Amino acid sequence: MDPVTQGAFGAIFAQTMPNKKKILMGSIVGCLAGLAPDLDIFIRSASDPLLKLEYHRQFTHSIIFIPIGALIVTLFSRILFRKYLSWFETYLFSFFGYATHGLLDACTSYGTQLLWPFSDERISWNYISVVDPFLSIPVILAIIFAIIMKNKFITLLGIFYIFIYLTFGAFQENRAEYVGKSIANFRGHEIKNLTVKPSLGNLFLWKTIYEHNDVYYVDAVRLFSKLEYCQGTKIKKLDLSIDFSNLNKKSQQFKDIKRFDWFSQGYLGKGIDKDIITDVRYSAVPNEVDGLWGIRINPNKPHSEHIDWVVNRSNYAEKWKRFYDLLLGKNCKDLIN
Repeated sequence: MDPVTQGAFGAIFAQTMPNKKKILMGSIVGCLAGLAPDLDIFIRSASDPLLKLEYHRQFTHSIIFIPIGALIVTLFSRILFRKYLSWFETYLFSFFGYATHGLLDACTSYGTQLLWPFSDERISWNYISVVDPFLSIPVILAIIFAIIMKNKFITLLGIFYIFIYLTFGAFQENRAEYVGKSIANFRGHEIKNLTVKPSLGNLFLWKTIYEHNDVYYVDAVRLFSKLEYCQGTKIKKLDLSIDFSNLNKKSQQFKDIKRFDWFSQGYLGKGIDKDIITDVRYSAVPNEVDGLWGIRINPNKPHSEHIDWVVNRSNYAEKWKRFYDLLLGKNCKDLIN
């Protein structure tokens, strides 16, 4: 989730603990604790671009690490707030703030290792987008008014809104899965590995991905009072027995493909550029396969060298227009048709 929302979640849940006089201090500590797990972004390597993917949302986001992470935040916060908060109060605010981070991230589609070190599974519930102002802004307003008015009832209203919004996200995810299955059935396809995820900043336009005969089919679905689908496109699933067959299996690049496959939860596609492997889950426009990121393979590299990380940031003005058109339902059809 974006850092603004992470900080807001840490603050509002920490607000449930202090008395009215300390609600501001508790909010600040909770906010810092809500942001702290993302310090793992500094674990990276100039020579190994996938290292950041392996460690982001790993141990710092694990449930078992919460007490340790809260302790680290407490030690830092004591430098700033020891005159205003006791050690126990600081730790309590830190604990509640820190505990929100991994669980919130798991509500997105990116994947979070909540069960590390017992499992390296990337848990992703796909309830909300990684950026969603309809979730963030009301929570921030609740925090501000709770501090100004020193009223914890406003805090509770904000938390109630969070649970209502996440419940709505789960409901929409279920509807998107239904539409995705219906699209595949209409085409006469046997579904394998259906995934749905909300598009950026809303819970009404979703991306559906399913596999059939080693091809990923990508469509967009609109989930308002009626269900609609927006015809998408397809991309060949990566098959290492065919694709990059000339790549030495002992080379670092081959190992990197396996690492990227784990990160992408198996959703790797082979597009027009024969050297690029893309993460099919993410695209600026939900019914397209123009991935936001991927890896470039160069068989001529020495066996010890890593892949190249590629990011797709081109033609965003055109992509935004196509995204907005889909949100408005242009070129989309009722499911019953």
